[in-house]
Amino acid sequence: MTREHEGHYKSKHSIDTSCDPAIAAAIREKEEAGQISCVSAFAVARDLETTPAEVGRTMDLLECKLFKCQLGLFGYPENKVVKPARSVPAPLQAAIDAKAENKRLSCKACWEIADHQNIPRMHVAAVCETLGIKIKPCQLGAF
Repeated sequence: MTREHEGHYKSKHSIDTSCDPAIAAAIREKEEAGQISCVSAFAVARDLETTPAEVGRTMDLLECKLFKCQLGLFGYPENKVVKPARSVPAPLQAAIDAKAENKRLSCKACWEIADHQNIPRMHVAAVCETLGIKIKPCQLGAF
């Protein structure tokens, strides 16, 4: 679902890849003008008891664009809304450092850290911006 694949998301998958009709229907129900928010995509995964990766793959096959990343990384009118944090609390930096590999931290790990420390997900992303840590991969397969 990255910008370079825009309009050709299904090309990321093999030609014989198919999607689950129930997931496709749920995405179509929540989409707005050919796109779906990160929150809504995760709601589909939760409601259908499937993985975010499966929802993301189905979105690709439907050429459905993802917007409003819950980490603030993309999909807003100004694209990336997350800004570097003004300060980095030591416990949060320690948690990020413990899960980061090669200056990268997965989206899932960001969520886990935020949940564990009871802080907003975008705050974890902001600290990653400050520390120069890239968030990758996305749970939905957008990046």
